[in-house]
Amino acid sequence: MEIFNTKNELRAYLDTKKIHQTIGLVPTMGALHEGHLSLIEEARKHADLVVCSIFVNPTQFNDPKDLEKYPRPIENDISLLESAGCDVLFLPSVEEIYPDPQEVWHIDLGYLDKIWEGLHRPGHFQGVTQVVYKLFQIVQPQIACFGQKDFQQIMVIQKMLEIKKLPVQLVICPIVREKNGLALSSRNVRLSTEGKKKALVLSMALRAVKKDFPDKPVHELKQIGSAEIESTEGVKLEYFAICETVSLEEATVIFPDKSYVAIVAAWVEGIRLIDNMLL
Repeated sequence: MEIFNTKNELRAYLDTKKIHQTIGLVPTMGALHEGHLSLIEEARKHADLVVCSIFVNPTQFNDPKDLEKYPRPIENDISLLESAGCDVLFLPSVEEIYPDPQEVWHIDLGYLDKIWEGLHRPGHFQGVTQVVYKLFQIVQPQIACFGQKDFQQIMVIQKMLEIKKLPVQLVICPIVREKNGLALSSRNVRLSTEGKKKALVLSMALRAVKKDFPDKPVHELKQIGSAEIESTEGVKLEYFAICETVSLEEATVIFPDKSYVAIVAAWVEGIRLIDNMLL
């Protein structure tokens, strides 16, 4: 696996490859787990050359303490990527990605920027689109793989691709879960064994809603999911909703020609967790 720390070195290398090869990008913030490796595996199905980026992006963190605590086990990450057959790792510094610390970025994401994650983490998706746009410009991939767990993020990036008219195909990869149902997340390493047990209620609530969909009305399904989480001691629910997949507008009735997703965010041991399930 080739490792590059600067845009120029990476671009020079990729320029020698792009004539004959399809390039796939897997953008990450490191602290890799099986979920990330499944993205590498999926990218290898679609591309001749797989590039993974590891960059803990400061512009998408609302809380400086959260940024500070974000795990950065880089040696382990490199080992995992090599074992997964990744071709290129892009490992830039903050200064490399943001040479101008005063850089201004804004993209009109409309409603997507004002609901759910956009509402609870103001500015988060501006930071996400800022760094992903930069990575797309640097790597110039034909395809990019993202995990379904950050469902709203995928819809946001799709919107950015449309606005910026970028020729990148998004590949959405299924959530990878532990055997007990807990969605894999880099944040899970900060949970105690007891915390991980409590966090299981997120996937349990989602499964309960999926089981009863579409036999029960939406308001009842939401109540089922919310009540299960709120009744679990040590878990603080932030939101639980059933939404139309593309717009992420909350559903009030179910239409047979539309698709839906249940989304949830909750706090366990001071760690914010998100999960979702396609219905």
